[in-house]
Parts: sequence; C-alpha cells; structure tokens
Amino acid sequence: MRYESMTRRRRTLFPGVPAHIVQRGNNRLPCFFALGDRHYYLGKLEEMAALFGCAVHAYVLMDNHVHLLATPSTDHGISLLMKHVGQAYVQHVNKVHRRTGALWEGRFYSSVIDSGAYLFACHRYIELNPVRAGIVRHPGDYPWSSYGTNAEGHPSTLLTAHKDYLALSEHEEERCAMYRRLFDLSLDEDSNSEIRKLTRSGLAFGSEPFRQRLADLCGLPMSPQRQRGLTPKPPLGV
Repeated sequence: MRYESMTRRRRTLFPGVPAHIVQRGNNRLPCFFALGDRHYYLGKLEEMAALFGCAVHAYVLMDNHVHLLATPSTDHGISLLMKHVGQAYVQHVNKVHRRTGALWEGRFYSSVIDSGAYLFACHRYIELNPVRAGIVRHPGDYPWSSYGTNAEGHPSTLLTAHKDYLALSEHEEERCAMYRRLFDLSLDEDSNSEIRKLTRSGLAFGSEPFRQRLADLCGLPMSPQRQRGLTPKPPLGV
C-alpha cells in the first residue's frame, strides 16, 4: 500500500488494485503538440510500465491530459511510472519543440477502482473521453485510446487485459463483441461526475464493502461523505 504526502490528502494506492490516473497539462494547456509526441509518450509508457510492474488496461491521450487505468504490482509502482514517464516526456518535448517551463500540472490524480461493473465503467469513462469532448462521434474513430484493442482486437504490446475483461469470454472475437456492447449505453452524467470527483479527491470508486476494506488497510476514509440514507448505485449499463 502506497501513502504519499499531498496537500489535499495522502494518496492511497494498493498492489493488485486497479487505479484510474489522470495527468493534466499545466493550466490545462496542451501537452501534445505533434504526432510524434503521442507515439513517444505511449512508447515510454510501455517501457516504464514493464520496468515498474504496472499492467495498463486502458488509456486515452487527449490534447491537454491523459487518462490511464492500470494495476500496480508494488506499493510504489504507479508513482514511479508517472514520475519517470512524465520526466522523460518533458525532456522529449523541450528538446523537440525548443520549449521551457512546466508542462504538467503539479500532481497526478488517482482513484482506486473496484472490480466488475465499476472497472468497466472506468474503461468506458476513459475511452469515451473523445466523444464527450465532441472530437469524434464514436470511440472507435479516435486513434489515441485503448478502444481499438479492447473493443476491436487490434494488437497492442502496451496493454495487459484485466482478469474481468478476460472473463467476458474465452474467445477473443466474442470478448471484443461483448465489450463493444458495453458502449451501446453511454455512462449517465451522474456516473461521469462521480468518477471525476472521486479521482480528484483520491477516494475509491466501488462498493461500500470494497471501500471499507481499503479504509481498514490504510486508516483513511475511502468513501465520500453522503447524506444519511442514500446508497450508492452501481454504474449504468453493466
């Protein structure tokens, strides 16, 4: 289990538990400037994920931010991954584009993710980013996400399938078809909002037993403050 001293809250990351990670450009300015930048970032992400024992399940590279879904094998895996990918990428951008100054926002945001419906909701949240942004009408039309691999079977040396994804079917073609059907219904705005808020606050996206188990491990609350009597609903469409 990883604790980090943060201004807002100590970050809690757990070996074997998937995490949704968001890294934004400084002041929400662009962090990708050319086609080669995106290729470089993904190549460095693959290299460092292998080095630090992180399995990447989903990603999207937007113009001014990055979303990842990854499972670390060690306490420090995700922090080391983001640190080394971020530093290498900044050096690349500064050299290629002759720039100086901060590129990334000061910290990355993260939220640990439960299995099953919650994991697939996070998959959809990540891969539907270009659709919500109005860049494309369908996630398959955006080349800089994991949708092509997860939904259409495109080969990838970067991605590692989560066990819940593999459990959709033992046959790849059927597994991809079942995954595509998850996108027949978009996540509702409540689910989108909840994922955003939990990621920014470092809390867990999952069932109450999942949250309580992690809270017992780390000694910090992993659930948002809720009005008495309200019960969190599972994500739509799974």
